[in-house]
Amino acid sequence: MAGPLTGVRVLEFAGSAPTAFVGTVLSGLGADVVRVDRAPAAAPAHDAGRPAENPLSRGRRSVALDLKSPEGIERALRLAEHADILVEGFRPGVADRLGIGPETALARNPRLVYGRLSGWGAQGEWAGRAAHDLAVLALTGALDAHPETGAPVPPPTAYLSSFAGGANAHVHGLLAALHERERSGRGQVVDTALADGAALIATLIHQWRAVPGNHTVTDAPHYTFYAAADGLHLAVAAIEPRLYQNLLDRLGLAEDATAALPDRADPAAWPELRALIAARFATRDRAHWVKAFDAVDAGVAPVLTAAEAAEHHQLAARGAFTAVGDSLQPAPASRFGRTPAGAPGRAPLPGEHTDEVLTGWAQASR
Repeated sequence: MAGPLTGVRVLEFAGSAPTAFVGTVLSGLGADVVRVDRAPAAAPAHDAGRPAENPLSRGRRSVALDLKSPEGIERALRLAEHADILVEGFRPGVADRLGIGPETALARNPRLVYGRLSGWGAQGEWAGRAAHDLAVLALTGALDAHPETGAPVPPPTAYLSSFAGGANAHVHGLLAALHERERSGRGQVVDTALADGAALIATLIHQWRAVPGNHTVTDAPHYTFYAAADGLHLAVAAIEPRLYQNLLDRLGLAEDATAALPDRADPAAWPELRALIAARFATRDRAHWVKAFDAVDAGVAPVLTAAEAAEHHQLAARGAFTAVGDSLQPAPASRFGRTPAGAPGRAPLPGEHTDEVLTGWAQASR
């Protein structure tokens, strides 16, 4: 692959999904990512056939090591000697007990950026606890109560804290430390918790609290979902007055005097207003409304499946999805004018590149 991180070496210890996502993101930016899978159970025969392509495994090579043996630990540390970034997602203390913790790894490679990604972080009474998305969002304020009803905000899809919050925050931290290393010549530990990232992306909620009335909630009639006649849904996010007016125009509500539209600024009127809008959407199928709203900016978008999303003209124009093997997957997100990233590589079989990497990394770094 090409990309702005070409030449950067990342050693990833297989573990949690957020950790794998960090490897996928860095690989998509051009880094040479090597994943350490556990041996021998993780090393099937290479002629056993490839499993379905997994976007959380793509674009890297795989080394199978027995991390419970002195030989396996020594091989892992030798790889760390030639890495720029190490990423592990064990619960706090596990890597240290194995013998691949930051103190040992940085002693072997002082320039190493050692990334630790865990649910609650290395400090505090909850450090060793499981951290599932809903609990992390709840504790960090990301599900803060609805300003009018006092009820918790309905939780979003389960990757908000783990991927959007924790993993992405970890990528930013790793790249910042890599940049700082160019000045100091020294690596450091980058410790990120999913809870850190979840709290950070909840900044908008704090802004809502700081600026009364400046918020969006999922039961507002202008910021919610509506079913079309065929049972398929559309999302409406018509926050600005111009978008809201376009919404009413396309639904035929603006000129319909019989509708007697309630004031959307009054939450007490929301149920009535929502019912009026819902009734209009229910008169035609989703395809009709997609065509009607495609030419006007009204904050309306169809709720698509993953397969449908890949075919939408806006996402197709951006190249938001790419073919990896026989599957269509999300493409690396950023676009670089001078150092564009190449197409992601296929997911490796566990241990597929053990011999190649154990000899090749050391030789290439000389």
